[in-house]
Amino acid sequence: MKENESKNLFSVGTVRRKIILVSKIAGAALIVSYLISIRLPVGTDLSFLIWMCFVVLLVLAVDYLLGKFISKPVSELNRKAKKMADLDFSSPCLIDTNDEFGQLATSLNHMAANLQKALLGLETANGQLESEVKRGWQLLEERKELVDHLSHEMKTPAGVIRAYAEALQEEKDEAEKQRYLEVIIEETERMGKLVNTLLDLSSLETGAAQLVPERFDFVEFLETIAGRLLIDAPDGCFQLQYELPEGQVFVYTDKARMEQALDNLIINAKRNVSPGGVLELRLLEESGMLRFSIYNQGTPIPEENLQKVWMKFYRGSQSGYSGSGLGLSIVAQIFAMQGFDYGVENLPDGVRFYFSIPISDS
Repeated sequence: MKENESKNLFSVGTVRRKIILVSKIAGAALIVSYLISIRLPVGTDLSFLIWMCFVVLLVLAVDYLLGKFISKPVSELNRKAKKMADLDFSSPCLIDTNDEFGQLATSLNHMAANLQKALLGLETANGQLESEVKRGWQLLEERKELVDHLSHEMKTPAGVIRAYAEALQEEKDEAEKQRYLEVIIEETERMGKLVNTLLDLSSLETGAAQLVPERFDFVEFLETIAGRLLIDAPDGCFQLQYELPEGQVFVYTDKARMEQALDNLIINAKRNVSPGGVLELRLLEESGMLRFSIYNQGTPIPEENLQKVWMKFYRGSQSGYSGSGLGLSIVAQIFAMQGFDYGVENLPDGVRFYFSIPISDS
């Protein structure tokens, strides 16, 4: 290392060597010019004046060379250092020499590049951290909201169970006791269904539940579900209209989950159709897709709440929906997991839910 330092110290490319060379050349030129001026065939005053003019030119030349070798590189290094201090790494240090200033400029440029890379890495890490923190707060808010909703949902059946259990202790009539027991069992089953539905939704959201796709005829599949829920049900007070493809149309998806989604959509429409109103079910082939829609005539959903129907525990204030408020959340999760296009929209006198599923050719 000492040997290298010694070579750099006395090499032509060093700043020190340049200054020594300039000073020696200037000194030699000064002596030579003086000797020449006193030997000129002119008077003493004129020869001195000529020599002084040469000295001025020599001083200007030395000043130019020192500015080029020292002042200009130092100014450029200072400019770059100030920009680095302000965390501005956009422009490099413009010194292209083989001396110490050139080496320092190269080191500064290299350091600036490393600092910029490190800052970008820190910004990326900071963005990820902010995203994780935001996601953490969001999860906490969702959990708090879930606990609040669940507490609210459990409050009613729990209160009914307690009231009927207390009444059961004092009731003497066996028929009344039996009726109280039936109510308690009914409310207990309702609570159990709510918990199971919530666990099912949670497993879908966290990825614990995996889809098992298979190929099947969607037309026959829909006819079976619609027949069970709409045609064979004795409690329907509505006008059923439907439009289905005449032949078979195959899809590739999780059959059980698709049945769960269709059940929820059809039940939701059935519960919200106005008495004697139209409930329309349509399935159309279009551009390699099956377009499903179900329309129920009735009160439209307020536009500001239209997308809230997919949220957990949401119920429209104007609807008579008495379910858990989780059915449409499960529908949205099932469709989202498979990348299906789905949505809900208001029509002039009702509401239409829809989704699209790719047709499977083989």
